[in-house]
Amino acid sequence: MARRAALSLFVLLLGAAGPATAPDTAAAALADLNARLLAGGSATRTLEGWCRDHRLAADPSIVAERVAGIDKPVSSEQRARLGIGPAEPVRYRHVRLRCGERVLSEADNWYVPSRLTAEMNAALDGSDMPFGTVVAPLGIGRRTFSAVQLWRPRPGDRNRAPAALIRHRAIVHDHALRPIAEVAETYRAPLLDFIDRR
Repeated sequence: MARRAALSLFVLLLGAAGPATAPDTAAAALADLNARLLAGGSATRTLEGWCRDHRLAADPSIVAERVAGIDKPVSSEQRARLGIGPAEPVRYRHVRLRCGERVLSEADNWYVPSRLTAEMNAALDGSDMPFGTVVAPLGIGRRTFSAVQLWRPRPGDRNRAPAALIRHRAIVHDHALRPIAEVAETYRAPLLDFIDRR
């Protein structure tokens, strides 16, 4: 009898806790987001999934808003990580990734155009498609070499979230593990906007 009562109490508490897949604190949401980004092969696909799962916009598609007037030359260390020599051309692209009206991340992208198709290079030069979407046919994956959580929230801190939450640096590679780009991504506070609706 006592065992049955304990089991009933456990089931009741489990039901009251709600689904484990919907974190309702900033700390839990950040941990979930960071884990998804680190496990995913494409930041674009991860952000689309996050936007869809948390209903951040009616259409969860990610759009890359190109930011003009910014240029960051590739360094010799980046060339080494990309496995290219000093004369190999590298293009730079700075974008804000949006889901609806929300800017979810800001990214610097240094990519090797000779390792992409002509169509991919044209799309990156002239469209608002995210890099991950454009190069997806290459069977991309990523190796994150730096992941920093910029904010450690305490209970009730959601309204004090800074603009930048997480920063990742990664090498994007094709299906043969050949590096095609280096990215520096900063993930932003609107990723947590769903918490305010709870």
